[in-house]
Amino acid sequence: MPKQKRVLTAWLQSAPPPAFAGYAIVASFSVYFFMFAFRKPFAAAQYEGLSFLGTKVDLKTALVIGQVLGYGLCKYAGIKFCSEIGRATRANALVLLILLAEAAWLLFGVLPNDWKVVAVFLNGFPLGMIWGLIVWYLEGRRTSELLLAGMSCSYIVASGLFKDIGLVMMTTFDMPEPWMPAVTGLCFLPAYLLAVWMLNQLPEPDLQDVAARVRREPMTAAERLAFVKRFLPGLLLLLVVYFFLNAYREYRDNFGREMFLELGYDGMPAMFTRAELVVAFGVMAALAALNLIQDNRRGLLGAFAIMACGTLLLGVSTLLLQLGHISGFSWMVAVGLGAYLAYVPFGSVLFDRLIASTRAIGTAVFAIYIADALGYTGTISVMLYSDLAQGDVSRLDFFRGLTCFMSALGTLLLAAGCVYFFVKSRASTPPGEPPA
Repeated sequence: MPKQKRVLTAWLQSAPPPAFAGYAIVASFSVYFFMFAFRKPFAAAQYEGLSFLGTKVDLKTALVIGQVLGYGLCKYAGIKFCSEIGRATRANALVLLILLAEAAWLLFGVLPNDWKVVAVFLNGFPLGMIWGLIVWYLEGRRTSELLLAGMSCSYIVASGLFKDIGLVMMTTFDMPEPWMPAVTGLCFLPAYLLAVWMLNQLPEPDLQDVAARVRREPMTAAERLAFVKRFLPGLLLLLVVYFFLNAYREYRDNFGREMFLELGYDGMPAMFTRAELVVAFGVMAALAALNLIQDNRRGLLGAFAIMACGTLLLGVSTLLLQLGHISGFSWMVAVGLGAYLAYVPFGSVLFDRLIASTRAIGTAVFAIYIADALGYTGTISVMLYSDLAQGDVSRLDFFRGLTCFMSALGTLLLAAGCVYFFVKSRASTPPGEPPA
């Protein structure tokens, strides 16, 4: 195994850029894609008529919150863990985390309904580290936008696909709801392990990558604090957007089946996958186009432009639905595209370009995990508000109102954040030196 690893890594170091990019995209896409076999299938079940501990909170809402709570708390831990972890232990960590997540699904199958929330919490916690560990392999390269865009498409497609697989497990193979997640995960475990091995063959960024995008090193506590102090006003603007944006995306993702049913799409084959494939290709095309921008300051502006277009699309598509100009399915696709155009850069190109354009000491993984930690806190808050304060409102009607709110707030704060970081990037360029 070590000899094979050295041979493949050596080939990748000297491979033509298209070959390297293709390999890196396939490897990173596959790891995160197959991770969703351990995360999302349970959302295909409705757990109809069941409440949590006899309260007004639906059991499904409690399960979603349980997983998100574990996932979100992991993001807080990941601020330190993922920003400090070295290359030598990343692959082993990726394997251990997925095994812990699968063990939690086995526990889910045997626990009583109310206690299943504990199992989904234990499932979500280890999965929250995986994104950051993968980004470590891709950030700080001349082709980072392309690589991160390819990787980001994984969770857009995988979320819908594995919910469809979960439905097939239950309807075609009569798999009981409590055991469907564990069986689905076991089926895809070998593919995940192979993908991790492939990802770990990637060489470190070369000297040209470092010259173009700044060297990325594990961060100390002092460096993390200095990074936050340097960009605090702009980070606050972005974090408020992400607080609600992540909640919006998760609500659409976890209650998509219920909303499709309300819109009249009962029994539509592979409806999740069909909707998300359009979204994935749209997002990948937009983010890959950023790779054509060599200047990091302009690339940062481009990332903000894509995100603002996404939040605007939320409002425009909802207006078109209300006027009867588009169908319910088209609207679900449009708001999915808008949400992911705004969401995906947070976990990929936005902070990579920010660090490169301001020449800050740090890693994009650290900034990503600050955003994710608060984002999943927002998800829990919005879901509880939906059931406790808006319990008499349907999932679809609540989501429409949330869409209009997200469009207005997101567009305004993203515009302000763009101005702030553009000024910061200009101030970071020494006199007489070209922009980063």
